[in-house]
Amino acid sequence: MRRVLFALLSLPLALAAQAKMVHRPVEWTDGGTRFHSVLVYDDAGPARRPGLVMVPNWYGVSDEAVRKAESIAGKRYVILVTDMYGERVRPKNDAEAKAAVQPLYADRALMRHRANQALAQLKAQAGKAPLDTGRLAAIGFCFGGSAVLDLARSGADVAAVVSFHGALAAGKPALPDHFKARVLVMNGADDRGTMPDADAFMDEMRASSADWQLVVLGNAVHCFTEVGENTPGCKYDARAAARSYRLMHEWLDAAFAGRP
Repeated sequence: MRRVLFALLSLPLALAAQAKMVHRPVEWTDGGTRFHSVLVYDDAGPARRPGLVMVPNWYGVSDEAVRKAESIAGKRYVILVTDMYGERVRPKNDAEAKAAVQPLYADRALMRHRANQALAQLKAQAGKAPLDTGRLAAIGFCFGGSAVLDLARSGADVAAVVSFHGALAAGKPALPDHFKARVLVMNGADDRGTMPDADAFMDEMRASSADWQLVVLGNAVHCFTEVGENTPGCKYDARAAARSYRLMHEWLDAAFAGRP
């Protein structure tokens, strides 16, 4: 009897020990370019969970981006770490990263198209991963924040988008917006690269029908969620990062539940 009881008590621990984070390649071709993204989720159980398109910073799909996706996903989300450049473009330094993002900032229609392609690829993972396609959203960091804002501007059918220290400008020429998603933007108060566009962004959002929030995090500069960054204008801030992640989870929970 004791052996049976011990076995039953040990079963949850054994199952937990077997659970692991899955990294699965998701590839597609669009416009002659091959894209290589990574699907990240915990395989602890079959329960379906919300899916997130995650657009990383301007370094794109990298080991660091996948680690960040793991920490966000936990057992809560299925995350597609999204390739916005094509599989042959993997920046190794800031100069290469700047060159990679320039064509997308110059052609915002292309940025929106690629973000929507990623969303379609995430949806296509239903049945292959524990994904609930009725609960979809997008999150992005730095350049990725710009990309998910453009996804929202395109009228993509997602419950929410969350931008961390992303550029706020809509681009020129401005394209009509068709917001369906709830929009949460979080930027550092001392981010000299993005905050000069804050007033124009708020005017854009006021003119839309979107449910939106712009959260300004005091004493934070650019890159506040990017572990390891430590320059005057691009610096990790553990306090700002923790606050912003907490707000993200609250925002997504409310959006998926249809709560105000």
